Amino acid sequence: VQLVESGGGTVQIGGSLRLSCAASGTRLGDSDIGWFRVVPGKEREAVTCIARSHGTTYYGDSVKGRFTVSEDSARNMLYLEMDGLTPGDTAMYYCAAGGFRGCYGMNYWGKGSLVTVSS
Repeated sequence: VQLVESGGGTVQIGGSLRLSCAASGTRLGDSDIGWFRVVPGKEREAVTCIARSHGTTYYGDSVKGRFTVSEDSARNMLYLEMDGLTPGDTAMYYCAAGGFRGCYGMNYWGKGSLVTVSS
């Protein structure tokens, strides 16, 4: 199983970025999937999860109304549209899949894509 993130980079405050996650070896539509982020010195944070097991899509409080998750089942891709970016969004973003407990217990992880929001 391989998850490969792309689309990260440096953006100014208030800008937008779209992260993509290409999956191989597993069908994203068969499990819970999501995006997580890590800021150095802090715990991993669930940004958003498509929790098919719970019949819901979860967004972290800090990104609600600004970030949107979507998927393309035909291409086996996961996306994260990020708008209104702030310095607090600066982090390494990871795509995850293969879970069956919402945002917990993801079995597959990408290597991450760095997002930097600068003033």
